[in-house]
Amino acid sequence: MCVGGKPLSHRFQNIQSRLQSRNVTIRGHRTSLRLEGDVWSALEEICIRENKSVHAVCELIEERRVRSSRTAAVRAYILTYFRAAASESGHVQAGHGSMKPVKSQTPVSDPACANTEIRVNL
Repeated sequence: MCVGGKPLSHRFQNIQSRLQSRNVTIRGHRTSLRLEGDVWSALEEICIRENKSVHAVCELIEERRVRSSRTAAVRAYILTYFRAAASESGHVQAGHGSMKPVKSQTPVSDPACANTEIRVNL
């Protein structure tokens, strides 16, 4: 399966685990959040989809935060957002649930992604 023209297995190998600090304004106060690069990218994608600024989304998260750190609340929100967006039909199309190697069925222009398999080593 390919994402963004690259095999999904390649994407997992390049997960950005280094923390990046960025400033956000929440309730009129500037604060910094330290999140992984991929977490920042996911948050920015949510902002684009919802037509909101990073500050507005972080403020919404802050209003709902209970007994967790701000960064943990942001990560939990992102996970919840994308889990809610995942549909059963999407999982079926992606071949999830079979625990077998999955071949991409999406037409791709990059030959490196054609017939890419994902293997799960248990």
